Amino acid sequence: MLEFDGASKQFGPVVALDGCSFVARPGRLTGFLGPNGAGKTTAMRAVFGLVELDGGSVRWRDAPIGPAERVRFGYMPEERGLYPRMRVRDQLVYLGQLCGQSAATAVRSVDRWLERLGLADRARDRLDALSHGNQQRVQLVAALVNDPELLVLDEPFAGLDPLAITTMAGLLADVAGDGATVLFSSHQLDLVEDLCEDVVIIDHGRIVRAGDLEELRAAAPERRIDIRYRGPAPDWTALPAVELIRSTDGHALLRVDPDVDLGAVVEAAGQTTEIVSFSYQAPTLSELFRSAVAA
Repeated sequence: MLEFDGASKQFGPVVALDGCSFVARPGRLTGFLGPNGAGKTTAMRAVFGLVELDGGSVRWRDAPIGPAERVRFGYMPEERGLYPRMRVRDQLVYLGQLCGQSAATAVRSVDRWLERLGLADRARDRLDALSHGNQQRVQLVAALVNDPELLVLDEPFAGLDPLAITTMAGLLADVAGDGATVLFSSHQLDLVEDLCEDVVIIDHGRIVRAGDLEELRAAAPERRIDIRYRGPAPDWTALPAVELIRSTDGHALLRVDPDVDLGAVVEAAGQTTEIVSFSYQAPTLSELFRSAVAA
């Protein structure tokens, strides 16, 4: 388990991390979310000793993180760190050896991951001859070559086409399914909602929400009512403690406080139209994110 305990970091007058505490658990995908400049990249770099904290700690399996632990980690930075003029397979094998693998073990690992990501036929190409998406895949192989126990990825889906996103998402799910701890940042909240069991939301260097996604959604201070009706549309704004999200012919999506009497809302709407069906829903991750950051 990866654990941040009161992690703090300041760059001059800028507070990048402000007492951050959260965990990323093994065998699970954790989405690390926040606006630009919220502190995500600083936190990730702290795991690898690229940023020295001013206070607090980052621990792995309840122990300090040192070089011996980091060779078992994988890191994919947002900015690529590979050699553009070097051939793909050669540099990946070299990186595997830097992690302590023998040349033969590194070759086997690299070939397996290149095959898995559909890059086996580009293994002898220079990196700068590949498309943006394929360079992104090579960067992922660099993070996976040592079969890491902890995989940290900074915006791994940025710039990828839908097919590449599907491939990478499936691979990350498999890596977590094999027992690794996977922490990644992304602005694609719909993807995070589909893929992750846990989320961490950071804003201005502070953790504002963290934990199991379904539990966070269930505990959120708002709900949605999906109503389908037949007849004229009610005046939704006249209903007590109700906010209209969107409305089309015969269908409305409402936002309500959790303590609102659902029966009263449906009864009030039913006075002017025929209610066909309704469902009471927890907020989406996008709504949870906006609410957490606004708060």
